[in-house]
Amino acid sequence: QVQLVESGGGSVQPGGSLTLSCAASESIFSTYAMAWYRRTPQKEREWVGTQPPNGLSRFGTAEKGRFTISTNTARNTVFLQMKNLQPEDTGVYYCNVPSRDIWGQGTQVTVSA
Repeated sequence: QVQLVESGGGSVQPGGSLTLSCAASESIFSTYAMAWYRRTPQKEREWVGTQPPNGLSRFGTAEKGRFTISTNTARNTVFLQMKNLQPEDTGVYYCNVPSRDIWGQGTQVTVSA
């Protein structure tokens, strides 16, 4: 079973930036789409964005223009770059491979003044 491990979470002030990493235990991102979700105090699971193996990434309305996804296939790692973070971005962020229902353990992002 492929394992996903997120890292890079932390605490930032509003307007700050963070980059999250999702490392897979084997090569998977060149074959399968991956997604980022978050759990917030308001929502158990909120979709953040999806990166297909070939093609453009997609994001939720609130994330467009602020978040980007990039992939380093040699390192089996996907990155979620987040800028202009706001308090409503606070939550536990998870990476996911939807077609195989694989989830990481999550990494906490806290945005507060």
